[in-house]
Amino acid sequence: MALQVIGAGLGRTGTFTLKAALEELGFGPCHHMVEVFANPAQMGFWRRAAVGETVDWEEVFTGYGSSVDWPSSHFYGALAERYPQARVVLSKRDPERWYESMAETILKVMQAGLANADPNRPEDSRFAEIIVAEKTFGGDFSRDNVIAAFERHNAEVVRTIPPERLLVFEAAQGWEPLCAFLGAPVPATPFPRTNSREEFWTHARPSSVG
Repeated sequence: MALQVIGAGLGRTGTFTLKAALEELGFGPCHHMVEVFANPAQMGFWRRAAVGETVDWEEVFTGYGSSVDWPSSHFYGALAERYPQARVVLSKRDPERWYESMAETILKVMQAGLANADPNRPEDSRFAEIIVAEKTFGGDFSRDNVIAAFERHNAEVVRTIPPERLLVFEAAQGWEPLCAFLGAPVPATPFPRTNSREEFWTHARPSSVG
């Protein structure tokens, strides 16, 4: 199975909701940061990718029908090239609300992890720090910088991915635009709503960015 859908949106843009939606539409299993926590052996792969080593994407994505969230969204361009038939979904939300959610979840975990980092921790465990803290935000978690990085990423996706291959999507839009883009029938069930800030903390782990 090759990836059919590539999520290019950053964490806290409804990626866990999108994962649930894609799986309900038949594009699962969907890779998300929680998959890395469930399969810690993946950390070495993502660290190698994070530092720019050549990787075989099938090492991780064999058996997956889609991907969303960090760490894979950081590599949306490479994945779009590797899987040329895949559609790309850029999940977005209002930048101010997104930052508020980030500040109360992912950034809080990141800052705590960096402040209390074990110098003897395995190097592979740094994959999220490299991808998110360093390469996405340049080590600067200030509001203005984080929002600027968010908007820069989104603009780059729109500039990079051909429009016929890209859906810019907000979870509040529900099933219709997603199903139309993917050529899937609209389910009778309500569109998923999951991974609130409260839910985030039920599965947050050190270096979590889900």
